[in-house]
Amino acid sequence: MDFSTVDRRALLRGLGLAGGTAALAAWMPAWAQPVSQGLIAPLPTVSGDDITLRIARQMMTIDGHRSPAIGINGTVPAPLIRLREGQKIRLNVINDLDEDSSVHWHGLLVPPEHDGVPGISFPGIKPRSSYLYEFPVRQSGTYWYHSHSGFQEQLGLYGPIVIDPASTDPVQFDREHVIVLSDHSQLSPEAIFRRMKVNPGHFNFQRQTLSGLLSGRDQKLKDRIDWGKMRMDPADISDVTGAAYTYLVNGHGPADNWTALFTPGERVRLRVINASSMTTFNVRIPGLKLMIVQADGQNVMPVAVDEFQIGVAETYDLIVTPTEDKAFTLVGEAVDRSGMARATLAPRAGMIAPVPPLRQRPLATMKDMGMDMGGDMPPRGVDPSAEQNVSRTLATPGTPAVVPMAGMDHGPMNHGAMDHSAMPGMDHGEMSGGAMAGHDMGSMSMRDFGNAPQVKRGPGVQTISPMPVDRTGEPGQGLADVGHKVLVYRDLMALTRNPDVRAPSRSIDIHLTGNMERFMWSLDGEKMSDVHEPIPFIEGERVRVNLINDSMMAHPIHIHGHFFELVTGHGDHRPRKHTVIVQPGGIVTWDFTADAVGDWAFHCHLLYHMAAGMMRVVSVRPKGDAA
Repeated sequence: MDFSTVDRRALLRGLGLAGGTAALAAWMPAWAQPVSQGLIAPLPTVSGDDITLRIARQMMTIDGHRSPAIGINGTVPAPLIRLREGQKIRLNVINDLDEDSSVHWHGLLVPPEHDGVPGISFPGIKPRSSYLYEFPVRQSGTYWYHSHSGFQEQLGLYGPIVIDPASTDPVQFDREHVIVLSDHSQLSPEAIFRRMKVNPGHFNFQRQTLSGLLSGRDQKLKDRIDWGKMRMDPADISDVTGAAYTYLVNGHGPADNWTALFTPGERVRLRVINASSMTTFNVRIPGLKLMIVQADGQNVMPVAVDEFQIGVAETYDLIVTPTEDKAFTLVGEAVDRSGMARATLAPRAGMIAPVPPLRQRPLATMKDMGMDMGGDMPPRGVDPSAEQNVSRTLATPGTPAVVPMAGMDHGPMNHGAMDHSAMPGMDHGEMSGGAMAGHDMGSMSMRDFGNAPQVKRGPGVQTISPMPVDRTGEPGQGLADVGHKVLVYRDLMALTRNPDVRAPSRSIDIHLTGNMERFMWSLDGEKMSDVHEPIPFIEGERVRVNLINDSMMAHPIHIHGHFFELVTGHGDHRPRKHTVIVQPGGIVTWDFTADAVGDWAFHCHLLYHMAAGMMRVVSVRPKGDAA
């Protein structure tokens, strides 16, 4: 049977309990389903030098519910494109929609006219027409592709890319699986955007409550009063949550239980892609160590972790080596803990594993405001107030929220290894630990433009971080106290020497700005539609870029046409990436070589933030045009 085309509603009807009804089987949570419930559905794959991709509207079935979608060649996600480094590829994209469309090859180094961003060196693909993308494949690794037109990406127009290296792959494995994480809603993306513009907290069902105060689960009374005076909501971690989203693995919901097979003892490579529109995921496989071997398609020194946070548009490759003849649950927990994507790794079809419950949702701290006050960490445990996303019903009774791993490293982070050169003149010693404990919040302005003189004043800038710090040595929000090893950016080291190790000739600051109370987002206080000049670079120059997050929300920032090296203290083996999460109140510094002449998009990869204006054009001019 071809499971890539079967209607999953029909499949679920065939999985009822003996003597029961199909309706009962579909209603029961996944952990209570019969063992035949696991869904083996390989991603459709296309390869060769000439590939045709047809964009069209379709329906998809998620956890038994039909939903409108936009797919490619009849599938969501779009087919896996399998290429080889060094080939020249021709991709004929046919737009069968009644609106313009596009395809951007995320992370691929292509000519600007084939980068696929309408209005920036590319006209878009008109309705009922086609566009031929043609370019040499200059790299290897795990990447993905998606629409850059309107909200089509939210409706399902995304797919994975795997490029095999021209020579021997330094990552050895026996089997591989591509894991595409995404978010999907029964609401139209236009409705989601409109509701957030009217009320940015529309989808946040996890705000603080009186019962949370009385039980000690939320902020203490004094902190709540102080935050209330500033009109700040510490539970505002994600704009769109499990109240609107079902979280998917390869197009399948948590109750579908997409299943990947292995043979005990095999080295299994998992190529994890965050193709969601708005969701940061925390990924773990309870009972298995995760050996990170690649980030954003670039090989890194292997590093063993128990969990990693993956921002929108990032990719991570990892090796797992399950030795037991049993199933394991792959958990992709939304950063705000309002739901999860769920899949199973198993030696045989039909096996299931315990599904851990959603953990306590995180609360923002003073550090997320750009003020490290040395405050207490939020309590751990299962949050009974978590909203009723379908994945919440999957938790196996008695399964702890955190499954400790044998031999894991509980040691403290090595802050001494941090490279502070990214922030000249800033005394990091004064900003860490409890140095700010007892400091009066009111004595520090949250809107002092003296800290960001290039930021344009206006209602779109709610806050300016008074004391932003480099947070690349920290796990993401809610992961500082989970009790096991979580990947941080400073763990990543390039497997080979960086191709350009020159020192940067200049440095620029770019502030990530917004008004969370009005859902306004921008860069340096200006939204895309109000900016007429691009950010200029000269071909071949080395530039240091400091991304300063003045908001209380994490932003995955992506630059087209280039890779950059994170300034994380690893010299000529700094990790190369195309997308990086800038934590709230944090700074991320990277160096890059402006080696791709043309105009390129530079933006936050949260879809609705980009649509609201958090985007700019980067222009790399030829050397001869420098004057």
